[in-house]
Amino acid sequence: MIAIIDYDAGNLKSVEKAFSYLGEKAVISRDRDEILAADKVILPGVGSFGDAMEKIRKYNLENTIYDVVDKKTPFLGICLGLQLLFKTSDETPGAIGLGILDGEILRIPDTQGLKIPHIGWNSLELTNNGRLYKGIDNQSYVYFVHSYYLKAKEESIVKASTEYGTHIHASVEKDNVFACQFHPEKSSEVGLTILRNFAEL
Repeated sequence: MIAIIDYDAGNLKSVEKAFSYLGEKAVISRDRDEILAADKVILPGVGSFGDAMEKIRKYNLENTIYDVVDKKTPFLGICLGLQLLFKTSDETPGAIGLGILDGEILRIPDTQGLKIPHIGWNSLELTNNGRLYKGIDNQSYVYFVHSYYLKAKEESIVKASTEYGTHIHASVEKDNVFACQFHPEKSSEVGLTILRNFAEL
């Protein structure tokens, strides 16, 4: 069973629907015992860094997330869920994230001809043999919606990157923690393959 952490994020239902399409049982939950009992756990997210961390704390989910990671349960952050795995973000100075991974969340720089937020399809440069990218061709396209991006401290954890006004670390993997800046649940066949690979870990 896959638990999707419910902290009032916007894309919970679409993530649940994608797994149901793949024949996987997924539940949206903020119940600590249910989340800890799951085979896999997902932290989705749409919205702002500071508000999201406030809600995670309001629903007492922060320690649940740490415990899932400590248990070595496969854990996937999606979009804002990726950003929350880091300690700080330019989006909400002073707000403290989960700090599970090392890196910076920065604003995409203004670049002539490019709109922010970055909304649309971009290709991925795959590196370092990410387990989520098994069976996926290099330069496959996925769907992004974001104004902030990750610059990871360790290059070795970066499994996919893209270019949009700057070099964006689009996906990372460290031990049992995985994250995508893009939305696999909205990325057609490529996205479904990524979610299937996660479900099969």
